[in-house]
Amino acid sequence: MNDHKFCFIICTNNSVLLGEALHYINHLHIPAGYEADLLTVSDASSITEAYNEAMAATDAKYKIYMHQDVFILNKYILFDLLKIFQSERKIGIIGMVGYDTVSPDGVMWSSNRTGNIYQRIPDAPYPNLSQYRYCLKKEGISFVALVDGFFMATAYDLPWDTEFLKGFDFYDAFQSIHFLKQGYKIAVPAQQHPWCMHDDGKILDLRNYDQYRQIFLQNHNDCLGKHYSQIIQQI
Repeated sequence: MNDHKFCFIICTNNSVLLGEALHYINHLHIPAGYEADLLTVSDASSITEAYNEAMAATDAKYKIYMHQDVFILNKYILFDLLKIFQSERKIGIIGMVGYDTVSPDGVMWSSNRTGNIYQRIPDAPYPNLSQYRYCLKKEGISFVALVDGFFMATAYDLPWDTEFLKGFDFYDAFQSIHFLKQGYKIAVPAQQHPWCMHDDGKILDLRNYDQYRQIFLQNHNDCLGKHYSQIIQQI
């Protein structure tokens, strides 16, 4: 494992969006003595299979799993991620938006939200931005139970769940709980100005969302309604 290497991992099916995402990545500043790599997986049938494939293909300690429509605005984000990871060995994931409690209904955005992001006005079934219960710290980090999968940076390799997840839903919730149950913390940095923009536009396909929500509820029933600290304490 190369402790001085970052790798951006992106599933893609749109060359235009990918090209714009790479434009922002290519303009990032890289810490001295470190290197940054990129792996893309095209037209994957499952995001968990794609991420496992990419995870095995790079020796980078720090992996950044992100959507093809995420544009990184903070040119020093690699410095900031490194500082957070090095501040506490048990921090396993850093996200840009997170939720401190696992909602009893399994839906992330039903819980208190922390972090920051630029995005379009969400379409149904997401609530309007004005309806979010939103907490924005001015400095430091917040520890959370779940992070939104549009940006997930990791310092450790845990397999993505391919047994239960065959598509593109709930992979972020499953992976967040997986890390917590292994004793790792999940951090969201305070961002006075958002570090990323998520140009997600319309929700493309939520036909399988409730199916995977039910699977999440069944597999992680012991975490429902719990604060992140309670889940870590269970191990």
